[in-house]
Amino acid sequence: MRAKILFLIEVLVVATVFHLDYIGLLPVSKTPFLFLLGWISIRWRGLRWKDVGLTINQSLVKLLAIGLAVGIAMEALELFATQPILTSLLHKAPDLHEFQRLVGNTKLLILGIVLAWVLAGFGEEMVYRGYLLNRVADLFGRSTIGWTSSAILVTLLFGFAHFPQGPTGIIENVIDGAILIALYFATGRNLIAPIIAHGLQDTVDVLLIYLGWYPGFQQSISLPT
Repeated sequence: MRAKILFLIEVLVVATVFHLDYIGLLPVSKTPFLFLLGWISIRWRGLRWKDVGLTINQSLVKLLAIGLAVGIAMEALELFATQPILTSLLHKAPDLHEFQRLVGNTKLLILGIVLAWVLAGFGEEMVYRGYLLNRVADLFGRSTIGWTSSAILVTLLFGFAHFPQGPTGIIENVIDGAILIALYFATGRNLIAPIIAHGLQDTVDVLLIYLGWYPGFQQSISLPT
């Protein structure tokens, strides 16, 4: 009973964080708040972050190499396949107007790269693949069906977490989320490779936007918000 009550409280907190972000009341990203919730939940249940994958239990060089390769592949898939196809089908590029100030701004470039690794790469992987994926799997008993159900739910949640980017951005992030979860499972439920892949992909995005080379960026920022 105590475990079920704790889980319900966590669901309510996650829903509240998403709602506050949706109506614009969070001063920063959802990620720090969800990370704090995950840390409290994990500690309350007598676990540590290493229990959900933040550990070097295999070759670090191998994990880094896999993460780099997948990160490059994810970026190429987005730029040359999924984004052009989705933009053509939905008649709308991802809404990136909030990144307009980054173009040619070296100070924001440095900040953007830091956030790409700290907030996105590390933070979002710890929250979505580390905490939420494992927590939802707990509800289903960690069976094959349970992990599959959890992967689907968390992947959709990760996509909708990027709602400011519009439908194209949401679908893109659902695809990215599915790849990152697959990578998490493929490396023995280890978070290192997904962190590297995610951080690298976002770093390349930041650099391309800074240089004004991100495909369709000028079009996307001219769209009404």
